[in-house]
Amino acid sequence: MMNTLRKSFLNGHKLSSFSRILVARYSESTGSKEYIDGLVKNKKLVVFMKGTPAAPRCGFSNAVVQILDFHSVKQYDSYNVLEDENLRQGIKEYSNWPTIPQVFIDGEFVGGCDLMLEMHKNGELVDELQKVGIRSALLDKKDEPS
Repeated sequence: MMNTLRKSFLNGHKLSSFSRILVARYSESTGSKEYIDGLVKNKKLVVFMKGTPAAPRCGFSNAVVQILDFHSVKQYDSYNVLEDENLRQGIKEYSNWPTIPQVFIDGEFVGGCDLMLEMHKNGELVDELQKVGIRSALLDKKDEPS
């Protein structure tokens, strides 16, 4: 069954979310496009980082976690690229972006720490989160009386 799913995926056929997850989980390489597609597609927010949200292992990954915490975003998928060199290199090729962390919203690559910080500063992050049904805590602060 897996070979049939993999062939369908490679030939450009649309797969269900479940099938995409199966292909990702059982793909030969955790750095492959198919594997990473399974991690980011149909997900609201995904962060590829050094370490985990509870224990970031670099300042840039920590900054992304802090930005998300500031917006009270608690539910997102994160992947520690330090645990898997194939994933670490594969995500860079997948996004055509040389650095970690990398953030994806609604399956689309948003950027790294610098772009997340800029989006946070200019208010664009609130809008992008809202598009996928994630409410930023900043909206609640705006609604509070002065």
